[in-house]
Amino acid sequence: MFVYLDNSSTTRQYDEVTDEMIKYMKDDFGNPSSLHRMGMIAENAVNKARKTIATSIGAKEEEMFFMGSGTEADNTAIFGAAQARRRRGNKIMTSRIEHPAVMEACKRLETMGFSVEYISVDNKGLVDLQELEQKIDDNTILVTIMYVNNELGTVQPLQKIASLLKEKANILFHTDAVQAFGKIPFTVDDIAVDLVSLSGHKIHGPKGTGGLYIKKGVNIEPYIFGGGQEKGFRSGTENTPGLVGFGLAAEIMNRNAKNRIEKIRKTRDYLLNGIKDEIQSIRINSPIEVYGETNASHSCSPAILNVSFLGCRGEVLLHFLEEQGIYVSTGAACSSKKKGNRVLSAVGMTEEEIDSTIRFSFSEFNSIEEMDYVLVKLKDAVNRMRNLRSKK
Repeated sequence: MFVYLDNSSTTRQYDEVTDEMIKYMKDDFGNPSSLHRMGMIAENAVNKARKTIATSIGAKEEEMFFMGSGTEADNTAIFGAAQARRRRGNKIMTSRIEHPAVMEACKRLETMGFSVEYISVDNKGLVDLQELEQKIDDNTILVTIMYVNNELGTVQPLQKIASLLKEKANILFHTDAVQAFGKIPFTVDDIAVDLVSLSGHKIHGPKGTGGLYIKKGVNIEPYIFGGGQEKGFRSGTENTPGLVGFGLAAEIMNRNAKNRIEKIRKTRDYLLNGIKDEIQSIRINSPIEVYGETNASHSCSPAILNVSFLGCRGEVLLHFLEEQGIYVSTGAACSSKKKGNRVLSAVGMTEEEIDSTIRFSFSEFNSIEEMDYVLVKLKDAVNRMRNLRSKK
């Protein structure tokens, strides 16, 4: 059996997406900037995708700008906001558990004379709102907090953060919503942000596609210069097949969103309960409650479950499962080759707990039958590893 549980790293494209992209590679391959008929066909396709993606988050078509990835969207939002507002202040605020696309951008800004505050989180990854509020000052120009953490699945209270900022007209609010898009229903008005980063390959669309929502009236500096595409904001010939695929993935994602998300949640809960019942000496690192189920202080994306299997090495356990056709991760793919785990350290986990961590991430293609198979193979692998360790 083949079971793919690394959907936070990337997802399998919808077949319809692949078929539609091929059409724009083989037949309608014109440059959207060209004035002839083939160029107009490509331009219309890109604009249709833009409208679909914008509508899916309650935005206007003219507020959605296409990027080459979620990382580019994060970088564009952060560098663009910092440069546009540097005469008003130089302070950026973020959390200690952001994606590398945000963390590395903030570190870069520090070398350019900006001041960055890294806000603490609790043991489930929830941002310390009191610390955030205390450190906001007249010099603050940007707050960037991801909506759903890619390691733990923790959902951040963006509305509460926005309420802390509403009296400060000088401060822009950005969120990396890459892991939230398609997993948690939201609109830009609901979460009250100015800038939102999205990615295509997390929602069964193509890699190399991303989007950045920029609220009407918000001005940030362009990041890539050249031929003036994307209204001069992001130059470079548009990746028409990729953007068409991104738009179609968003359309499919929204057709039956409620039932699709509920299926993902049930799959996650089934595996979580099975692990708790069948395997001893574990630590559930993700919040237990799924977002929207209760008014719990901590809530989690329905698509992520992070667990430590004490007495096992996560990387070895990953390869044990891989031999059985089960694909998981020990953390974010963007950080998999780096030593240690910054996010898990920030929430106070011990070295042993971090070293024994596995992240399971789900999609609509996973099933309860698959989880039964995973539970059998996971329990066997954990027991074998612990027995080997005890004999040493």
